[in-house]
Amino acid sequence: MPWTEGAGTANTDLSRLVAASADLCRKPWCHAVILQGPVPADNQLDSCLRIETRSPLGERLPQEDLELELYPSGEDLHLTLCWSLQEERPMLWYGGHPVWMDGRSGLRCERPQDGAPLEALARRLRALLADLL
Repeated sequence: MPWTEGAGTANTDLSRLVAASADLCRKPWCHAVILQGPVPADNQLDSCLRIETRSPLGERLPQEDLELELYPSGEDLHLTLCWSLQEERPMLWYGGHPVWMDGRSGLRCERPQDGAPLEALARRLRALLADLL
């Protein structure tokens, strides 16, 4: 895969790419990415990841952690982003455009006040990873 350069594996390089994108889109916070569960050998982009958040001083901010699910659908890459510890918060589905859904009912809702950075992260990841399908 194009993001596997050097000694890294596809999983670690995907994690680094997601963490760097989150750092850029969710400033001033810093991020680390942890793979959740096994990745299908035939498609590295069918993955669930946890994005852990820290303050610029390194303090953990678990209330700001995100869960990211990447999955191909046809010839497109889709993703969902939600707050890990805040199930009542809206979640973002991103395919061709952003769709916010109520975290409990799944019904469409308005973008939350702090949702713009998540939309930026989703757009960036989709643009960086879509060519890998």
